[in-house]
Amino acid sequence: MNKAAQPDIFSDQLEAWLKGKQPKSFDSLINLFKDKSFAVIFLVLMILPALPLPTGGITHIFEIIVMLLCLEMIAGFKTIWLPKRWRSLKLGKFLEGKAIPLLLKRVRQVEKRSSPRWRGFFTLPLAQRFLALLIFGLTLTAFLSPPFSGLDTLPSLGVVLISLAIILDDFILLLAGTVVGALGVFLVVGLSGVIIKFSHRLF
Repeated sequence: MNKAAQPDIFSDQLEAWLKGKQPKSFDSLINLFKDKSFAVIFLVLMILPALPLPTGGITHIFEIIVMLLCLEMIAGFKTIWLPKRWRSLKLGKFLEGKAIPLLLKRVRQVEKRSSPRWRGFFTLPLAQRFLALLIFGLTLTAFLSPPFSGLDTLPSLGVVLISLAIILDDFILLLAGTVVGALGVFLVVGLSGVIIKFSHRLF
């Protein structure tokens, strides 16, 4: 597909990438979405922990990558830097075959209701650093959630919504993602405390 024929709508671009013949790797996503590649990588990696499914430790690897990229944004990087070996890594059959197709359906639903709102906010360097710090905090919360508790779902969903807000330049969606993420942090902190106290009583 040549550049002139590429679709403008994000979900169409993502679907074309998913159905294309190019390797389904970080590198191909970065090359396609360029200035939005940080948010797209966050979206794709955090959709798995945002699903209410047992995923084992694989989501921790994704969360570590997201946090590292957040640090790059905070440092002022305009493009993603990853080791060459990481850039060529394929996303895996589950992401390609199930998680991303499910994500596409949800993105299309959001796109129908979304429109660019306060677009200028997303171009401010200070705002970009703030968003990176926010995503870092929510991802760290998901990473530290008790295993197999399902408490990582809401913080991860908050990251998904915030990432989508950056892609669509939608400030209202950003607020929604922040609220969802904050609720997730509250539940993780509160319920983790309850679990720790209960464990101390048992042992």
